[in-house]
Amino acid sequence: MAVFFRSFLRGCLILSLTFALGACSGGLAAGLNLYQSSDGRYAFSYPTGWTRVSVNGGPKVVFHDLINSDETLSLVVSKIDSEINLNDLGSPLAVGERLITQVIAPEGSDRSVELVQAGMREEVGHLFYDIEYSVHLKDRDRHELATFVTDRGYLYTLATSTNENRWPKVKNLFERVIESFTFLI
Repeated sequence: MAVFFRSFLRGCLILSLTFALGACSGGLAAGLNLYQSSDGRYAFSYPTGWTRVSVNGGPKVVFHDLINSDETLSLVVSKIDSEINLNDLGSPLAVGERLITQVIAPEGSDRSVELVQAGMREEVGHLFYDIEYSVHLKDRDRHELATFVTDRGYLYTLATSTNENRWPKVKNLFERVIESFTFLI
């Protein structure tokens, strides 16, 4: 009986560890859904409970949280010279600073931006630049996290955004979303 009980406990422990490790793995079961482009070229994860919205003349794909509607995820796809790669655009820091001065807070925009972090990573043969920044507007502060990658003559920019006071609550989720962007073909 003691041998059976020890075997049973060992089995329960292994089963418990399996479920615990699976829950910590950050997969789609952990609050994320999969979005795949209609041409099957790329995919990324987005938070469960978010809905896709159409924006005419804007980003290719936009999702926002149904509860906190100012939390957004967007994908911009820009045509570039097919010979250009991410390194040609500069370092992650240079790209982050150029993004701030030319797009997010150009002179006269009444916005100030702090570059929090700029780094790079390589995934399945693609170089990604991950850039985090705080945007200070007249009426509120926002926190944004974006990743940039080039592929076959296109620059892909996947970005998440939230109010600064919500950032600590969604930081890990947004990092998983940004890091989920992948090319399928």
